[in-house]
Amino acid sequence: MGCEQWRGKLDAYVDGKLDLAEARVLAEHVRTCPACAADALERVQMKRAVQMAGTRYTASAELRNRVSKSLTSKPRRHFSFWQILAGPALGLLILSLATNFYMGRESARRQRVYSELADLHVAALASAAPVDVVSTDRHTVKPWFQGKIPFTFNLPELQGSEFTLLGGRVTYFAQTPGAHLIYQVRKHEVSVFIFQDRAFEDRGEAAASLPSSAAHAFSFNVENWTQDGLRYFVVGDVGAGDIQALSKLLQDAR
Repeated sequence: MGCEQWRGKLDAYVDGKLDLAEARVLAEHVRTCPACAADALERVQMKRAVQMAGTRYTASAELRNRVSKSLTSKPRRHFSFWQILAGPALGLLILSLATNFYMGRESARRQRVYSELADLHVAALASAAPVDVVSTDRHTVKPWFQGKIPFTFNLPELQGSEFTLLGGRVTYFAQTPGAHLIYQVRKHEVSVFIFQDRAFEDRGEAAASLPSSAAHAFSFNVENWTQDGLRYFVVGDVGAGDIQALSKLLQDAR
């Protein structure tokens, strides 16, 4: 398949709308084609710019207070017997609707977090320099982050596993600095993101409320968990078994 045909699929790729097999083939092409890599990176940057623009304008505290006061200042109404009788049923309906709304909103927030991390993963692989420290030695990569991020972490010994450490870079999520590590397994790259968990809580970010679990986000498998005050995300277009295996190595790292 030529570049022109691949370029027609780049939008679906960065939006996670390709099936897993096709996404893997396109990812392999992007890694070897500078032109398509540049196009993919441009699309990811545009997608993130649109997402940021959508959250730029929010109601001020003053406006929210004015609306709240206008609602509470309305005169009380007198209800008929039938209106009072309908109250419990109406209350149950409202509770059900509110629960569904909350669950839908939380699901959307989780997907937003996973989508942004998938964008960071794609952008790194599409760039000319995916990592700033290039090394397969964990004893070289881990010290490189000292002084660049406000925490430290452990990396696993990979001898006897199918994984190879390619290197790492500093990344940012919700203006929070963290570590972005890239591993390779059978010619496929997997991103590992590490952030301080309390940094998300301080900012009220969606990631702070994410349950520790495995998930499928668009064309990628994702697993996340908290450990020793850090939040880990493992993202890649490999199978769930590979994601879980790398996660287990990271969890056991000392």
